[in-house]
Amino acid sequence: MKKINQKNFKKTLSKFSTGVTVIAINNQNKIIGKTVNSFSSLSLSPPLVMFSLDKNSSSINNFKRSKFISINFLSKKQIKISLNFAKKNSKWNDTEFFYGQFKTPIIKDCLSNLECTVEKLIPMGDHIIFICKVINVLNVLNNNKVKPLIYYNSQYL
Repeated sequence: MKKINQKNFKKTLSKFSTGVTVIAINNQNKIIGKTVNSFSSLSLSPPLVMFSLDKNSSSINNFKRSKFISINFLSKKQIKISLNFAKKNSKWNDTEFFYGQFKTPIIKDCLSNLECTVEKLIPMGDHIIFICKVINVLNVLNNNKVKPLIYYNSQYL
């Protein structure tokens, strides 16, 4: 066993494979997206999900003020979208999307999309956990040939 430090903790966590999402908001007609792999389901009844964002994220205050968000499950063909929204001040120019019922950006051709209300924020360590209630499930692909975008060992699979 090694004594824990930030470097070996991060390397250890990279061995856990995750799906990749883009969490998106429309805050006073300013649309913002962030690539997030800390997404998880939380409850079936009521339908709750959660994710976390770094407290030092350039757009954390916009996300904290948003009542509605979309969660877009990326497919393997959407690596460029993931890379774009992993950057600071990402752009929507090359990302096809439409607005959901609550004016959240819904990215086209995803495996699935959720529209949610933000129910609770929990500061924990260097992140803020967002607890969200799912209001709408959209764009569920019935094509088993479309594969999810997976992140493992600090790279896309």
